[in-house]
Amino acid sequence: MLAGEYAVLRGAPAVVAAIDRRARVTVARGSGSHHALTTPGYLEGTWHFRKHEGDVFEWRQPLPDPAAFALVEAIWNSFETTAWPALSVAIDTRAFYDRPGGCKLGLGSSAAVTASLTAALQQVDAAGCARGNLRHALAFDAHSRFQGGRGSGVDVAASLQGGLLRYRRGNVDAHRLRWPEDLKCRFLWSGRPAVTADKLKLLDANDSRQARDSMRALSVAAENAASAWSSGASPKIMAAMREFAAALRRFSIDLGLGIFDAGHAQLADLAAAGEVVYKPCGAGGGDIGVVLAASGSAIDEFCVLAAERGFRRLDVQTDEQGVLTEVRQDLE
Repeated sequence: MLAGEYAVLRGAPAVVAAIDRRARVTVARGSGSHHALTTPGYLEGTWHFRKHEGDVFEWRQPLPDPAAFALVEAIWNSFETTAWPALSVAIDTRAFYDRPGGCKLGLGSSAAVTASLTAALQQVDAAGCARGNLRHALAFDAHSRFQGGRGSGVDVAASLQGGLLRYRRGNVDAHRLRWPEDLKCRFLWSGRPAVTADKLKLLDANDSRQARDSMRALSVAAENAASAWSSGASPKIMAAMREFAAALRRFSIDLGLGIFDAGHAQLADLAAAGEVVYKPCGAGGGDIGVVLAASGSAIDEFCVLAAERGFRRLDVQTDEQGVLTEVRQDLE
């Protein structure tokens, strides 16, 4: 998320960039009466399940948490599966963790899983293969049900389409933008994972006049940021991003969301004194942040200062390709 956090939930536009970290899903014919699921990077082991009428899932092994595979169940429920053979499904999300057994980086793994698993299961569902244009709608709906209807869908759009996007909530197809050649970007990991759902609960619980006024100001800043990105002019983008970062910080203070916790506030203060713009991405309070600058040397110097404060530069690049599918095994 480059701009539009929180405001996108109230109809403002967001700007999001897909990056080159991928969830990799493989589906093959299995055996027996249960589907087999492995999830490298998430939970070790092999889990067996089958679905009964009424969207009831029977898991052969005890789950570590009843909701451990809630996302898989939400996606599975998007299809008519009664005639399917037993399947062997692998969902590899290791690219979204700091290291094996480490912290989740906050790069949108659930959206990536939603896009990739939906695409893979459409290859199993003969009708789904013929309805490829419905993939976006199926993925958005499944992810929304998984999040209890509270999410914006912006991360799903990035996972499906790839590239740099201008997105409004409810629009299945986002508008693609061009990244300015003279605008530099780095993503920094705070070292602390954040829980988006907790912040959304705080947001939902606060309907004070101050909260509404602050959201209106944030939405105006989000509109300005989206327009600047659409212009493709780096000076406009930098100015609008600085405005949005300030509005997001005020919004966080007004609602007590802690978006700039976990060291983000210190980096934002450093950026205010230099030639760069810095802000947390997404829900904030941990996870990652983005630094933007017109000068490569300025952004490198800032990353050195960030490293001295415990942040680490992530080895990620923006990626123009969204979800990719390859038929490697006949499921007929």
